[in-house]
Amino acid sequence: MSAMSISADTYPTLAAVARSPADLRTLPAARLGEVADELRAYLIHSVSTRGGHFAAGLGTVELTVALHYVFETPRDRLVWDVGHQAYPHKVLTGRGDRLTTIKQKDGLAPFPSRAESEYDTFGVGHSSTSISAALGMAVAASLRAEQRSVVAVIGDGALTAGLAWEAMLNAGASKADITVVLNDNDMSISENVGALSNYLARVLSSRAYAQLREGGKRILDQMPTMRELARRSEEHLKGMVLPGTLFEELGFTYHGPVDGHDLKALVPMLRNLRGRKGPQFLHVVTRKGKGYAPAEADPIKWHGPGPFDPASGTIFKEAARGPSYSQVFGEWLCDAAARNERIIGITPAMREGSGLVEYSRRFPDRYYDVAIAEQHAVTFAAGLASEGLRPVVAIYSTFLQRAYDQVIHDVALQNLPVVFALDRAGLVGGDGATHQGSFDFSFLRCIPNFVVMAPADENECRQMLYTATTLDSPAAVRYPRGTGPGVKPLQAMTVLPVGKGEVRREGRSGLLVLAWGALVEAAVAIGDRFDATVVNMRFVKPLDDELVQRLSARHRAVLTLEENVVAGGAGSAVTELLAAERIAVPVLSLGIPDRFIEHGSREECLEAAGLDTPGLLAATERWWSVLTAGPARARIMAP
Repeated sequence: MSAMSISADTYPTLAAVARSPADLRTLPAARLGEVADELRAYLIHSVSTRGGHFAAGLGTVELTVALHYVFETPRDRLVWDVGHQAYPHKVLTGRGDRLTTIKQKDGLAPFPSRAESEYDTFGVGHSSTSISAALGMAVAASLRAEQRSVVAVIGDGALTAGLAWEAMLNAGASKADITVVLNDNDMSISENVGALSNYLARVLSSRAYAQLREGGKRILDQMPTMRELARRSEEHLKGMVLPGTLFEELGFTYHGPVDGHDLKALVPMLRNLRGRKGPQFLHVVTRKGKGYAPAEADPIKWHGPGPFDPASGTIFKEAARGPSYSQVFGEWLCDAAARNERIIGITPAMREGSGLVEYSRRFPDRYYDVAIAEQHAVTFAAGLASEGLRPVVAIYSTFLQRAYDQVIHDVALQNLPVVFALDRAGLVGGDGATHQGSFDFSFLRCIPNFVVMAPADENECRQMLYTATTLDSPAAVRYPRGTGPGVKPLQAMTVLPVGKGEVRREGRSGLLVLAWGALVEAAVAIGDRFDATVVNMRFVKPLDDELVQRLSARHRAVLTLEENVVAGGAGSAVTELLAAERIAVPVLSLGIPDRFIEHGSREECLEAAGLDTPGLLAATERWWSVLTAGPARARIMAP
């Protein structure tokens, strides 16, 4: 990990103000354009060296400068939604010299983090939380009689989530002193979808509308009688065609649209809003990737690139040893849909990340991107399943947590055959604690009617997905980020026997290793080192009770391995079974420890959790050596 300083020779104005927003506020407003230009250039240069979230931050450069210039942060609270667009914020709040360490072990967090800076007022990673959090801060300030402004910055993609609208309804009714800034760039990670998003883009974001409206005001200011008539007419027409009235009906005072790259317009507008009472809504129109032509042309590709050449726009990619699990899923879904017209693909705004691009092109009539609405995605799938279709919900493990109630009540309780393809299960790496898929074994295996599977390799992933579509109950197949051990998926699709594990290695030492998913490879290494029996368990639920009981009864000790939290996970299922069957055998369950694993590479995250192969071998050695030493060994072997 290496840092890169903001050189005063290359970035003279930025270097002078990047220690603190207080320094920024000492500049005359006429010089803010210099800061913005240098900040954009610095972002391009620094992100190119390591990769990271990119296009979103380029689009919020001027907005970030204006916000920190007008508001007295950190006393005034600035809440960013998701945080993809917060790299400029990190630079202007004293962290610019460390920007090249972002997402790396012990480096800057990929998203705003309260532990990292007092300017990061609320930790984020999942979308659409900003308005709720900002409202809480505004109410707290009111209760304490503290005079401060609270600003939430939310993108039009994040505004598609129900949580944002729940907060808007509450904020408008509460009359709290809160400002919501809509950063409208007509783009989330994937293309925005939804009626509201389309309406905003078509009408409210129109620069032509803004110019016509402002030009008309200047003319009518000279004609008081006509101005009043126009005002009344405008209110009537807005109710029919403009969603500005929608926000006003929710209790907000609407302002905009404003060009989010025009500091001469932004700064006065924000100054006016800073002293306003009650809920305010500022609509700012920006361009994602602003100032870097390749990112402007393809903001999806440049959402989170790896290292790249700024001059040519070439993104450097590591050579993959095979298809990623996301690609395996995408290819399987296309094949399955070609064979079965009842297959329906669903994603909550993660088409590219989940491997659905090709499917969306080949089967547009059976592809649904429901926007950032995980709860809706699950219940929508339940509705489809209730009518005899076979919905497949492609969703990251960490995002399924947001729809847990719907998983239980709308799917499992009604025993509807919805397939959940859980991508990014286990430790994901650079996106850190908010994105680690650490809990799905635990929160799914306790739900009646569910089948929960974890493939050990790419082919097993394909076969498990197919198996899930043949069941008359809900099923989840969870797989990790990136590539697997390199087992080529077979074109044929075979139904796996539900709840049956696979013995990978017969050992003679007395040690039994039960492993799930990505850790089967490490389990084989442990088997080779300790001459242990190794089982690829495949199913977390139903557990292969017969196999576990039979093998445990004739082994000295049982080791369970899973890339999930130990608490309530697959290892817990084994210990519950052995206790119920009164099989007295020592059990060590290794998994993600009882703490949040922070960002780093996936390999570094595994190491931090003790789940890399050397760490697992060492933990096994310590435990096994105690068990097999002297009296302890005798106690273990006693009937």
